[in-house]
Amino acid sequence: MVTSKFSWANIAIVLSLCLGSISYGYNFSIISTTVGQPTWYASMGLTADATNASLYAYSNQMIGTIFGLFSAGAIFGALFVGWVCDAYGRKKSLLIAAFINIIGGALQAGSVHVAMFIVARFVTGFSGAMFVTLVPIYIAEVAPPATRGLLVGQHGAFFLIGYVLAAWVGVGSYYSTNAQFNWRFPVSLQILWPLLMCCFIKWLPESPRWLVSKGQNDEAWQILEKLHSSTEDSTHTFAREEFYQITSQYAVDEAAYGVVSFLDLFRKPPFRKRMLIGTLVMWASQANGAIVIYSNIVGLVTGLGFSNSNSLLLSAGWITWACIGNFTNALFLDRLGRIRSLCKPIPYFLVDFRHIRHVLTSKGLTVIGITGCVVFVIIEAAIVKNYGSSTNKAALAAGVAMLFGFITFYGGFVDTTIYVYCSEIFPTHIRAKGMGWSLAVFFLSTLPFLESSTTGFATIGWKYYLLFIILPSINVFLLALFCPETKGLSLEEINGVFNDKVAVQLTHLDTEEKSALGACILQGTPVGSQK
Repeated sequence: MVTSKFSWANIAIVLSLCLGSISYGYNFSIISTTVGQPTWYASMGLTADATNASLYAYSNQMIGTIFGLFSAGAIFGALFVGWVCDAYGRKKSLLIAAFINIIGGALQAGSVHVAMFIVARFVTGFSGAMFVTLVPIYIAEVAPPATRGLLVGQHGAFFLIGYVLAAWVGVGSYYSTNAQFNWRFPVSLQILWPLLMCCFIKWLPESPRWLVSKGQNDEAWQILEKLHSSTEDSTHTFAREEFYQITSQYAVDEAAYGVVSFLDLFRKPPFRKRMLIGTLVMWASQANGAIVIYSNIVGLVTGLGFSNSNSLLLSAGWITWACIGNFTNALFLDRLGRIRSLCKPIPYFLVDFRHIRHVLTSKGLTVIGITGCVVFVIIEAAIVKNYGSSTNKAALAAGVAMLFGFITFYGGFVDTTIYVYCSEIFPTHIRAKGMGWSLAVFFLSTLPFLESSTTGFATIGWKYYLLFIILPSINVFLLALFCPETKGLSLEEINGVFNDKVAVQLTHLDTEEKSALGACILQGTPVGSQK
């Protein structure tokens, strides 16, 4: 198979789609700075003052609900988009997501009481999940195998840009003398990114794999020819090979499985394995406390003795560092691999049970990113326990440093990888449903943590961190045992990892085999002839 890197067409598509990634990141993250604005509490009839015990308890409950309802909306949005983007295509689904996002952002900015704000968060959660599901699917379906990790990884990197924008907009707005502007302006910007996306959607091509699934092979070929056009490949060999592989694989999958219902995803063993792996990866990514720290970063820093203004500045710096980590994660994914970016070899002497030792060391896996997160959570919990209510500036500064250490491992090894991996493991005819399910699990996993985090930190303090020490320690071994590598394979060839038939093997053919197959493909026009 001719090696194809990315073209300017790939880059333009990725950057346009990543406006959806920014939308999700901004939607989710803006609440972190909003709940750090005293004027928001006043507008919503809430308080951050613990001396007013009854109102303070009620306020914590409402904030937990606000966090939780975003995730609840996201669960429904992820499942909905799994159906709608198969039925109507990737482009139309992006338009629907943008429209819903604009409505949710406008309602949130115009909220006059906390109930209206909660409903608006549910709506923006619904649309945010549509974006966070659609964007990696779309990019994966137009990216060459050799650079798919880098290109799909931009989704994770760009929604961190949404986090960064939300953080610094929140910091800037904090200093405004206009009490309503303090919090209404930042949340109103939620409508900007989907509006910008609407301007670019017209120029985006539809996914060629979706077009093949609808029998529109001629249009799929034209798109692939443009996507992989280069001076080094004047005969469009790479595009021809990929088109041949896509159409052949879809014909095989259609003959083997026909129409696949949602229940079939759990009934048929090859699909069930993928669904369970997607569930495990997304659950593990959230059960290490990342979502709680993301959402409560301002409050956590304030709890370490810093002022509101300094807490906002430190949280903005923390999220900026996370963004850098996500871009770094995307850069090495195609070299290091999906699982190895989560994992590294286990020392032989650390494993006591022979069977487990054999499996783990033969795969060479243990989760490095999540393990690193656990280490920093342990230290953070110890600092909060011993110095949380003290005036020991060195210890409190160390507490903030541990939060930065945590995000170094999470952003640098985990946050981008999970979206790339889950967008790859499902074949074309179930990719949208499988990715929708995985993201629904992602948001369902966040729900108990977000609902309980504010009250948990307020009532049991440092002990709440124990959740994020015990759970990821278990997940480390599950990920190492069950997750196969997908690096370097085309989307169609990943079928073989799950014991499904691969119609055409291109990536690992030798030179003679490539020449023979290339000659076969070039004998006739590829447009619509290999259905």
